[in-house]
Amino acid sequence: MPAIETLERPAAVLRGRRLEYFTVVWNTLEGLIAVVAGVIAGSISLVGFGIDSFIEVTSGSVLLWRMAVDSDVHRRETNEKRALRIVGTCFLLLAAYITHESILDLWSKRAPEHSIAGIVLACVSLIVMPLLSRAKRKVGRALGSAAMHADAKQTEFCTYLSAILLAGLLLNILFGLWWADPVAGLIMVPIIAKEGIEGLQGRACDECRS
Repeated sequence: MPAIETLERPAAVLRGRRLEYFTVVWNTLEGLIAVVAGVIAGSISLVGFGIDSFIEVTSGSVLLWRMAVDSDVHRRETNEKRALRIVGTCFLLLAAYITHESILDLWSKRAPEHSIAGIVLACVSLIVMPLLSRAKRKVGRALGSAAMHADAKQTEFCTYLSAILLAGLLLNILFGLWWADPVAGLIMVPIIAKEGIEGLQGRACDECRS
């Protein structure tokens, strides 16, 4: 390992911990708002978005632990794979939950109420999440960390969920398309499941090793 990388690693670890602290606080608030607003509006995609936020809290907490044990060089790869598997399991549970609820909504033709709070939340998330993901990717490259890179992908994935959520809520408000919300939820499922499977496999990434 080059000497300059050795010198910069503690600073990268510190930055990584700060990013994960922000992730935990932000997503806790985001999740609470989304779930409450989703339950009030009867919006499955909004509730699913909130649950995803809590999954990111889990991921952030795992990465905080990962940063805390970074100095243990011999167990570094094992710790990263363990973190990836925890997040992967959570993603698969989320995919199953959204699939069940979305199909149930389509079958019963249950229409959600309008949710201005959900629309505002999705718009804010579309601004914050890409910036946070970019910062995490930089730390992942500096540390050569597959776990941090995967966490950055999860944050980026939250951006996609925000866009899908926003589209579903707006279609319901503007055109009264009651089915847009559960369909938006189903669109999330393959993306979530793919990330979950890759997490369970504990895949390393090419970018974080470059």
